[in-house]
Amino acid sequence: MACVLCTAVVSQTSYAAEAGSARPEGAAQEGAKDTGGLQEIIVTAQKRVESAQTVPIAISVFSGKTLSERAVGNVSQLASVAPNVNFDNGVAFTGTTAVLAASIRGIGASDFAFNIDPGVGVYVDGIYLARSLGANQDLLDTGRIEVLKGPQGTLFGRNTIGGAVSIVTRDPSSTFRVAGDITKGRFDKTEARGAIDMPLTDKVTSLVTFDVRNSDGYSQRIPFPSALVNNSPSYTAYPQTGYDSPSREGGGSNSSLRGKIRYDGGNLRLTLSADYQYNTETAAYSLLQVLNDPAVTGSPNFAFLYNTCLSAPTGALQSLGLMNLCSTFGTQYPSVRRGQTTPVNIVVNTPGANTGADPSKYQLLFTNQFITGNPDTTYANGNNFSNLWNLGITLNGEYDIASNLMLKSITGYRSSHWRSGLDGDGSPLDIFQLSFYQHQAQFSQEFQFVGNALDKKLNYVAGLYFFTERGYLLDQVSFAGGMDQIDGPNWFKTTNYATFAQVDYRLSDFIGFTLGGRYTHENKDFEGGQQEVNGLFYKLVGSVAFAGTPLGNTALSNVCADTSGNIYPGAVLIGGQTCQQALGYPTANNSNPLRIYPTGINTKVFNNFSPKLGVQLHPAEQVMLYGSFSAGYKTGGWTTRYTTPQTSVSGFNPEKADTFEIGLKSTFLGRKLQFNVAAFDTNYRGIQLNYQVGTSPTIANVGNARIKGVEVEVNARPTRILTLNASLGYTDAHYTFLDPAVQVTSAPTSYEAGATVGGTLPKTPHWKTNLGPRFDFPLGNGGKISALADYTYTSSMRNNVEGTFALDRAATNVVNASLIYTAPGERYTVTVGGTNITNDRYVTSGSAIPASGVIAGTYSRPSEWYARFGFKF
Repeated sequence: MACVLCTAVVSQTSYAAEAGSARPEGAAQEGAKDTGGLQEIIVTAQKRVESAQTVPIAISVFSGKTLSERAVGNVSQLASVAPNVNFDNGVAFTGTTAVLAASIRGIGASDFAFNIDPGVGVYVDGIYLARSLGANQDLLDTGRIEVLKGPQGTLFGRNTIGGAVSIVTRDPSSTFRVAGDITKGRFDKTEARGAIDMPLTDKVTSLVTFDVRNSDGYSQRIPFPSALVNNSPSYTAYPQTGYDSPSREGGGSNSSLRGKIRYDGGNLRLTLSADYQYNTETAAYSLLQVLNDPAVTGSPNFAFLYNTCLSAPTGALQSLGLMNLCSTFGTQYPSVRRGQTTPVNIVVNTPGANTGADPSKYQLLFTNQFITGNPDTTYANGNNFSNLWNLGITLNGEYDIASNLMLKSITGYRSSHWRSGLDGDGSPLDIFQLSFYQHQAQFSQEFQFVGNALDKKLNYVAGLYFFTERGYLLDQVSFAGGMDQIDGPNWFKTTNYATFAQVDYRLSDFIGFTLGGRYTHENKDFEGGQQEVNGLFYKLVGSVAFAGTPLGNTALSNVCADTSGNIYPGAVLIGGQTCQQALGYPTANNSNPLRIYPTGINTKVFNNFSPKLGVQLHPAEQVMLYGSFSAGYKTGGWTTRYTTPQTSVSGFNPEKADTFEIGLKSTFLGRKLQFNVAAFDTNYRGIQLNYQVGTSPTIANVGNARIKGVEVEVNARPTRILTLNASLGYTDAHYTFLDPAVQVTSAPTSYEAGATVGGTLPKTPHWKTNLGPRFDFPLGNGGKISALADYTYTSSMRNNVEGTFALDRAATNVVNASLIYTAPGERYTVTVGGTNITNDRYVTSGSAIPASGVIAGTYSRPSEWYARFGFKF
């Protein structure tokens, strides 16, 4: 589709000049004469240089200059101006906005862990970013961004089943240039960005860019108004990742640096780039609902058990079989983690604390009293930090074998380190504490042969692709004052090989055809080592938690554990089974009786062929009708974050999508009007979704869906003063089949709707509209004043698979605006603007774990103002 924002005025620099793309024939150059019409936009969506209006793909393109003017600083902020696109900056549990929860036309993913791959592929200078953590890229000196909608399985490959986002960073200029800007804004926001272009020889140019950003949080931590806070025991979960308990949430700092060196030797062109980013931030997490009644959740959850330990007399706790659970930890066992020790934390250890004679010594119960009702305040006082390091090195080479054939090489290495801690319960108690550490490294190599034949009637691209990735993720989660403590190390490795080709043949001036396909082979290895440190399940034997089962016999309450916190895995129960066997632990070996994940390395192998077929009709010179069939797939994997004993590893299969699309791309009135429309129909099968089973985040192929929709994008420049960009997106994405074995399909409850046949997919609004007028007023001194605005309406949507009511996102109306003064010769600019001027607040992501009793989420940022001074010379 046509670019929504990037063609604002002809006097703007075209992306090709900004990006320095290799041989952008026909692209407008910097300082091109203003003809009064819309400027042609050149893209590489099909791995070759061509006009966006001739590409038979629904595509939205954004220039680097437009991104800056519209205060778009990262990938997630593109969602407001691209139809049928939903990008959120964060997912449940993480406490970082560096995670990109991306969905296009109802297909994507909303998780940070490596056990589920993204559904929308993000690429930086041709390098695929394998993890959603870090995919919400800061747009540092970006040349352009292309958002491709629908499966891109042929040219981009696996895990682009929903679409792809291609970020092209700016190449060095052939002339010396220094440019930068300084920004100040609400919440003590301070930003400084700069770029230096330095030609080294007539063939070698270089570019260094940097970005430094800091801001205070917009959410305030406030003390809970009760003296009982001082009586409630506190501990800090899992010190391995560090500590940080700030007074404000939602702020942070970011430092980015990128360097590029480009060699242009005529037939041979090489570009070497390296980038580094360090991001530290705190999450604005809000408690939305407390579920502490077994009648609500269907079984005793941790909030109920925590409160019961405090408020029930010891005699009642004994009759309920809960004295072992309410007592401290005793025996310690070796860690599953290689060369490390298992953290052990003190549990509640307060049986019957609130039944004493002195009420002043009572402790706080976990209830709805900790919901502030204000998205910008919280009673949380635990850990809240996220530290992320990203490093990337890319070498791109192009060699002209002949005048009509080019060999292109794309080589990339990327790595990331992340550690975080999050107080997930929004209270001064330790009910839901999370801590993570992740390290990931990847290497990829791609070769492309790009050429044409038959007097340029036939264009083709063929290539080979290799990708490998290794990583380690440590999940550490604590529930209810340490009653349940998960220490979860995971190791993974992925290796991928692919070959692909696509041919476009223009049979005549009227009709053309496309044929392509990609074959992929992939190996995945995974080893999980989760263990439950406190011995929770041993302590629950003989308690009300196992009511209705043989393990609920109160006569067994002291067989598997005692009130001193010691556990006895080898003790024999009625029927001859040991406690370890009866509870379903994966090993019969007493050396590690707390391990809940089966031992050994798990391996999966995937093979896939993704075809593409298309036809294009050209009834007039600047009018194209097209129809296409494209396929995409996302690889399978395993559920890794178990919190209960497992005797076998649960895996899930790949998901697939087949899309039929028809579209129109047209330019009229001497390039004063562009009108593009696309309609699509997708058969979406084996949908991988993340949902809760107890306290375990579980991934399964929940079923199938049918997705139909339409996208309209209009760009108009009726006068030299006014440019108008508008878009409309409609998506009907609903389940057509749900696997009855998947627990998420259960009947609705008082707090969630559940998933039902005919129900909508998560993160998929029916409607999204955008209207973006721009006025450019020339001044007598050669400068100009520009006024820009963006209005975006998004209809209501579900934020999670279960349809948790407290997490549902209502319809939103968001307005951004800015006023820009540009000096003569564009020597400097002065900008004042505001984001979310309507102060529309909504939940962007959240966690609903009924078994913990906690439903919490993150709200969108409030309205903010900013002022920016930019310069170049």
